[in-house]
Amino acid sequence: MNRRHLLPLALVVLVFTSGCAGFFGSQPISDDQLDEEPPAPYTWDSDVNAHITLTENARFQAVYRLNRSSIELFRRDGFGGRNSIPVSAVRYRYPNGTVITGTELRERGGAINRSRSRVSITLPDDAEDGKLAFTSSSTPKRFSLPTFVNGSYAVVLPPNRRIEVFPFGKATPGGYEVETDGDQRIIRWESVETDAISVQFYLQRDLLIFGGAAAVLAVVGVGGLFYYKRRIEALRERREELGLDVDTGGDEFDDDPPPGMG
Repeated sequence: MNRRHLLPLALVVLVFTSGCAGFFGSQPISDDQLDEEPPAPYTWDSDVNAHITLTENARFQAVYRLNRSSIELFRRDGFGGRNSIPVSAVRYRYPNGTVITGTELRERGGAINRSRSRVSITLPDDAEDGKLAFTSSSTPKRFSLPTFVNGSYAVVLPPNRRIEVFPFGKATPGGYEVETDGDQRIIRWESVETDAISVQFYLQRDLLIFGGAAAVLAVVGVGGLFYYKRRIEALRERREELGLDVDTGGDEFDDDPPPGMG
């Protein structure tokens, strides 16, 4: 092989190996990211297996009750694959109420690593039946995430968001209840066994905006029909003025029958 082909081959090998590192490699998350303060205190005392609070800035805070030593965090893409989710403000609370940060979790023998397809969290050996909390990103009016644990769920919507009016608001799976807590709605499932949950919600003013837009479209539609009807009537009147509307029903033959018929 001559040197003319060596450079392209080297580039291909470099791209392939770097791609493999991105696809299969695993790297630790920075201490600053793990130990940063959550946007609001985590809801540790909830009696559900998964408590998720959605915030107004398209983020969410999740608290999971774990009865196993590890968990993988990811989102599914449209092709059936997995993509890791960004996590920060990681905390673990022992059953006795002691809360440790993400770096302390590592120091006690646990691990938190991120790859292209998932974030893997392994709890310390002394962890048992505690709760894991973290903060991540969401979308402004729709939340969707795999069910990392089964059982009871609670999703707290941001203030003044609602799901009651379909199709602007809906949640899956079905069988949920909606509670009111001040200006917030809490969606509760007694038991979730599906692979994912999703909640689509709206601001109350969204309905007013949509209602106003629908009213404007209705007025425009009625006005257009009225204008079209008036145009047809004007054309008919014009034809009558020009004598174009002549009765051709056959009455002109009553007095003068055709030749050979009289």
